[in-house]
Amino acid sequence: MIRAERASDVAARETLLDACFGDNRHERTCQRLRDGRAPAAGLALSAMRGGVLVGTLRLWHVSAGGRDALMLGPLAVATEARGLGVGAALMNAALMIAASRGHGAVILLGDAPYYARFGFDAAKAAELELPGAFERARLLGLELVEGALERASGMILATGARERKARRTRRERMVSCAA
Repeated sequence: MIRAERASDVAARETLLDACFGDNRHERTCQRLRDGRAPAAGLALSAMRGGVLVGTLRLWHVSAGGRDALMLGPLAVATEARGLGVGAALMNAALMIAASRGHGAVILLGDAPYYARFGFDAAKAAELELPGAFERARLLGLELVEGALERASGMILATGARERKARRTRRERMVSCAA
């Protein structure tokens, strides 16, 4: 079952991302682009199987060479759920929701043969850059609205809302003041 991500999914999501991408995932270019930002409204999804989180996908607001777009990532599927169509279900749901909300384009850094089946193409992102090291052939784009990435060139920059930090309880504030 694909559903909107819930606050109760956060710990399981982080564990899944660590398992899929390793300890250095926070140092990667796309993660640094997302740091401190909230995902686009309604575009943080969880895949559940038997009440357990087995997949996650999030989309983020970016400026793609001056064009409004979404950046996809990360997409992660638990080892035990691979080959069951979880990743494809997350992708299809995310793209459908993004299109229904009027978003024009999605960009990602990923495996071109995997994402080509969803319509992603390196040519759509050929003139775009990321603020850090990346493999050119892995920067892919998809137009949800025809022409949304036409002549897009330049740096991809985060534009989404800043992530709101969880409010500490009165007790937590008192403990930290006493320390």
